[in-house]
Amino acid sequence: MHKPDLEASCEDYDHVLFRLMTFVLNAFILRFLSKEIVGIVNVRLTLLYSTTVFLAREAFRKACLSGGAQRDWSQTLNLLWLTVPLGVFWSLFLGWVWLKLLEVPDPDVVPHYGTGVVLFGLSAVVELLGEPFWVLAQAHMFIRLKVIAESLSVILRSVLIALLVLWLPHLGLYIFSLAQLFYTAVLVLCYVFYFTKLLSSPESIRQQTLPVSRITDLLPSVTGSRAFVNWKEAKLTWSFFKQSFLKQILTEGERYVMTFFNILNFGDQGVYDIVNNLGSLVARLIFQPVEESFYLFFAKVLEREKDATLQKQEDIAVAAAVLESLLKLALLAGLTITVFGFAYSHLALDIYGGTMLSSGSGPVLLRSYCLYVLLLAINGVTECFTFAAMSKEEVDRYNFMMLALSSSFLVLSYLLTRWCGSVGFILANCFNMGIRITQSLCFIHHYYLGSPHKPLAGLHLTPTLFGVFALAGGITGISEVFLCCDRGWPARLAHIAVGVFCLGVTLGTAFLTETKLIHFLRTQLGVSRLTGKMT
Repeated sequence: MHKPDLEASCEDYDHVLFRLMTFVLNAFILRFLSKEIVGIVNVRLTLLYSTTVFLAREAFRKACLSGGAQRDWSQTLNLLWLTVPLGVFWSLFLGWVWLKLLEVPDPDVVPHYGTGVVLFGLSAVVELLGEPFWVLAQAHMFIRLKVIAESLSVILRSVLIALLVLWLPHLGLYIFSLAQLFYTAVLVLCYVFYFTKLLSSPESIRQQTLPVSRITDLLPSVTGSRAFVNWKEAKLTWSFFKQSFLKQILTEGERYVMTFFNILNFGDQGVYDIVNNLGSLVARLIFQPVEESFYLFFAKVLEREKDATLQKQEDIAVAAAVLESLLKLALLAGLTITVFGFAYSHLALDIYGGTMLSSGSGPVLLRSYCLYVLLLAINGVTECFTFAAMSKEEVDRYNFMMLALSSSFLVLSYLLTRWCGSVGFILANCFNMGIRITQSLCFIHHYYLGSPHKPLAGLHLTPTLFGVFALAGGITGISEVFLCCDRGWPARLAHIAVGVFCLGVTLGTAFLTETKLIHFLRTQLGVSRLTGKMT
């Protein structure tokens, strides 16, 4: 009964290990690159690849994964193979835009740009060759296959880039273009190899109850007795495509603004992308799992379509207590990152990427991102409760508001970036997140208005703890001025020691003053240990 939990634990462990290895490899690679190459690869060429892949396959994935168990898989696979010619079209069209309509980098600074565009477009088409295998794997819950294939591909790509950068640095964009093509080839081959091995074993076929019996069944097939594709799925695909086009623009909004409006040079684009990925690492590894887990908790405890006064008061009380503790935890975690991140951003970037990141706009960007992380932490908790408690009509209205907000974010990003450089993107994100938090807080306040529970009290700090945070920020700020970061490693280590001491005092004060939160954490950890022993 507990086998899925064990598999999920293994997948989480693999995922964290994979991210750690990628993090270390990227830190090594960055020391051998210029900001301009990083900007071209991470923003311009990656945007070409992601746009091509997204437009060619996203709608097909949604349509083919939303059908029921009773379907003609040969028609579904035929429909999925149409992603390849569609990918060729988008690759050629967008490649022409990237080469003819956008600003081309100086060949002396970033050589082989044209080759990079061609190979990144080709890599998108290669990845689409594995789309039928991917959808079949997802439909039959081969989750571990997806984790292993993606992790192996990314790690091998990073290793190849590291070796080529170290041995053949003069190749420039050739290195990243070939590595990207290698990445997609390995990704597709992982799926092909897995299904080839699986389908060669009759016993495995019976266990998995796959709709295909040999590897050739996954290829396009034409028969006179039925249509080439399921037209219902094809129409659904077209409907999803019209939605996905706008979603892609909003998802990659920052990169599109940078690419098409030339408001940042290639070097600043590269630094911004690195800092953005580095800053969001905390949110992806810590806040996102908490948000997903407690969304399920609130969804089970609360009843939609009912006010708090009309539900079981025991459930409402538990939900309020958990929400209050989560808000307090998010506030303390976010404040800790913001306060200490301000004084240690310069040092962190210097250790991670050398002077390429620590000089120029890098430290200012990361300091700004630390404030954004605080807002991300609070928004994650408030929205996980809001989405679990809202009625369907309220969710629809909220999503419509989010669409309008995302559209305005693009305009605000452009204006703020013209005014204050790459920091403008982060300020626009902070504004966007502040609106979302306000919306969720208003819903939570109204939801508990007629009850004695006040979960929003979790956003209040005791004066003592607030004073300790302010004092820690002042001490570490002074320490950075006198000890970091051009005074040698002894001074850097002293600066780190000051931060560790201040962090210890801050956490100790939180432990003594936030007794309700400490009880909540002990309860959660006790439940986790008990669950681990049972499994």
